[in-house]
Amino acid sequence: MKRLYFAFVLLFVSTISIAQSTVDRKQVLEEMMLANQYFMDKWPDTGKTIITNKERPSNIWTRAVYYEGLMALHEIYPKEEFYQYALDWANSHEWGFRSGNTTRNADNYCAAQTYIDLYNLQPNPEKLKNTRSCMQKFLYTPQNDDWDWIDAIQMGMPVFAKMGVLDNDERYFEKMYQMYMATRNEIGDNGLYNEEDGLWWRDADFDPPYKEPNGEDAYWSRGNGWVIGALAKTLAIIPEDAPHRKQYIDDLKEMAAALKKVQRKDGFWNVSLHDKKHFGGKELSGTALFVYGMAYGVNNGFLDRDEYLPVILKGWNAMVKEGLHDNGFLGYLQSTGKEPKDGQPLSYDKMPDFEDYGLGCFLLAGSEVYRLEF
Repeated sequence: MKRLYFAFVLLFVSTISIAQSTVDRKQVLEEMMLANQYFMDKWPDTGKTIITNKERPSNIWTRAVYYEGLMALHEIYPKEEFYQYALDWANSHEWGFRSGNTTRNADNYCAAQTYIDLYNLQPNPEKLKNTRSCMQKFLYTPQNDDWDWIDAIQMGMPVFAKMGVLDNDERYFEKMYQMYMATRNEIGDNGLYNEEDGLWWRDADFDPPYKEPNGEDAYWSRGNGWVIGALAKTLAIIPEDAPHRKQYIDDLKEMAAALKKVQRKDGFWNVSLHDKKHFGGKELSGTALFVYGMAYGVNNGFLDRDEYLPVILKGWNAMVKEGLHDNGFLGYLQSTGKEPKDGQPLSYDKMPDFEDYGLGCFLLAGSEVYRLEF
């Protein structure tokens, strides 16, 4: 009798283990579609300005990140409605940027990521007239310190990668590397990347001697998410023989190892990665970007599948079970800011100041989870 009992327990545990180590691709797609449809229904006019504490054009970085996610969804499920929604957005802004083509602010030219994707689907020189004008200037100016906050790595780095591929011009790859390494090793006192911890300070305001209340360095979840997300996206764009590729792979692997150590038991990551008592708590956008970066690493052989698959699935399942509403709204999304305290407190029902970028992160994560092989 005891043997039968233990056999049943082992079978039950085994069944749970198998379920937790696999993913239903159809269900992942349905969850992505649900969240995306909620947003498209809410924003039928792609050119409508965004009003929060003030009025902003809808080609700012928050909306640009959403369209990154939409194009990732379109790649795995190419639906005309998605393409048209993105095309309408680009057309409504005449394929241009906030602050014009002279801008050096990565938040402003982040929209070029989607402009280039749309161009590749249906080339027309007029579509990239502004993008080329904006990006070419970086090749002829000496400064490399534009990305002086780590969010900018995600907003800007993939644009350089896409331009390098589009124009078959390695100068974009080299400039991208110089700007990335300036952020990594020079901005602030000694760069914004702490090799000892494998994580990034958001900007020079948060590098040592700044500390969290528990004495730890201040590592903001979404800020680190922007970096690992940028590394994954850049690696997906540049050729296998592109210069400096190993640097990006090594940094992604170091970050993944550091992030794995601080994942919450429920699958989320805290807003403050090294001080769970100082605005800790589950947060969706950082979690989504970590899932995206790690899933890309597993899918492309950079990260050990057996080690990271449970981390990835635990994170994805946490987001869809505890963050995704029946109508597609995403909870536990931190509002815009630059540190753990901004936009607090978070909750399942709280509406952030911008919904768009969190959804973009969620769609990026889903696009890589969808690709996982079992």
